[in-house]
Amino acid sequence: MNGQVQQHHQQPQMTPDEMAEMDRQKVTLLHFLDSFRGSAPTDFCFAFQVNQSLIKYIEEFKFPYISDVSNYEKLLKIGQGTFGEVFKARCKKTGKMVALKKILMENEKEGFPITALREVKMLQQLKHENITDLIEVCSSKGGFSHNRDRSTFYLVFAFCEHDLAGLLSNHKIKISLVHIKTMMKHLFNGLWKIHRSKILHRDMKAANVLLSRDGILKLADFGLARPFYMGHPRQLYTNRVVTLWYRPPELLLGDRQYTTSIDMWGAGCIMAELWTRSPIMQGDTEQKQLTMICNLCGSIDKDSWEKVGSCFDELAVCLIDELLTLDPSKRLDAEKALDHMFFYTAPYSKDDFKDLMDTVKTSQFEYTAGGGAHANRGRPVGAGQRMPHRPQVSQTGQFHDMIF
Repeated sequence: MNGQVQQHHQQPQMTPDEMAEMDRQKVTLLHFLDSFRGSAPTDFCFAFQVNQSLIKYIEEFKFPYISDVSNYEKLLKIGQGTFGEVFKARCKKTGKMVALKKILMENEKEGFPITALREVKMLQQLKHENITDLIEVCSSKGGFSHNRDRSTFYLVFAFCEHDLAGLLSNHKIKISLVHIKTMMKHLFNGLWKIHRSKILHRDMKAANVLLSRDGILKLADFGLARPFYMGHPRQLYTNRVVTLWYRPPELLLGDRQYTTSIDMWGAGCIMAELWTRSPIMQGDTEQKQLTMICNLCGSIDKDSWEKVGSCFDELAVCLIDELLTLDPSKRLDAEKALDHMFFYTAPYSKDDFKDLMDTVKTSQFEYTAGGGAHANRGRPVGAGQRMPHRPQVSQTGQFHDMIF
C-alpha cells in the first residue's frame, strides 16, 4: 500500500486549474457516495467531517477525471425542459449515436444536483433491455474562469430514435395489435425490473417511453424515481409526482404512502393511448382530472368511454380496466399484467417491433423539432398551474419537455 501511495505522489505536479478540478471532483464523489446511504450531505463541511478516512484516501490518490464532453460531437438539440437540454450527438471514437442530457447547475449551491445523483445511482442498478442505457457521466472542461469554476455535466445515454408520444402524434404511422402487445410486454418487463429492484418510477407517461430503431421499448427519465421500502408503517413520500394526465386517483387525493401501483396506473393510461393516439384523460386542474377519472372508472364500457368501440381488443379493454382500478391495492402489478390472457391469445406479441420502426424514416425527435408533432405533451403540472387540453409548446417553442 505504501509503495502505491509513493508511486502516485511521484506524478507530475498539477496546474492550478487541474488542482481546482480535482478538489471539485472530490466533493462530487463524497456527495455521490453519501447518496448511497440514503441522503445527500447538507453542506460540504459536513461531507468532509463524516468522511475523514475517505478524504485521506482521496488525497493520497489522483483519481482519473470524468470523460470530456468534447469526445462527442453535438448534432441536434432534441429536448428542452426544466432539467436542462438534450442533444443528439455522435461519439467521435466509435461513431455511435448518443443522447447528451445536460444537467442544470445554475441553482445548485452544493455541487452536483442530488436528483441527478439519484438518477445515476438507480440507472446503475437497473441494467435491463427495456430500461434506458446510461453509458457514462461526462463534463465540459476549461470553464474555470467563469461560472464559479464549475464544469457542466452531461449524462450520456444510448440514443433511441423515437419516443412514444412523438410516434403516436404522427398519424401516418399505423400501429397493429401485434405491435401494441409487443410494446406493452416490453413496458411491463421494464416495470417488473424497476419494481423488483425496489424503485418507484413516479413519472410514467408516453413521452418517457423510448423506442429504438431495432424495435425495443425502453423506459426513461428517472429524475423523479426513488427507492421504496416495505416496512410497517410504510414510509411517507411526496404526492407531488407524476404528470397530471397520468396521475392516479390516490395521489390526487393526497396519499403519501403509495406503492408501485402508481406506476401501473400510468402503464394503463399509456396502453389506452396506443389506440386513442392522445392521452385519455386531459384535465387542466387536479379537480378536473379527478372528475374525469371518476367518470371513466371502474369498468370501462361504451357508456363510460365512447371511444372504446370496436377498435379495441376485448382482452385489451379487460387489461386496461384492471390497471385503471381506483383501489391501488387491487390494481395489477407488472408480473400479473405479464400473465394476463391479452398476451396469450392471437395475434401474439413478438420479440420486437422492428418492422414498425422500419416504416418510420425520420427520427420522431427531428419530426417534433420540425413542427410535425405537439411539443411538450403531458408535461408535469404543479399546484395552481393550469394546462390546456391541447398542451402548449415549451418556451423554446419546439421541443418535448422530457428527460432521457
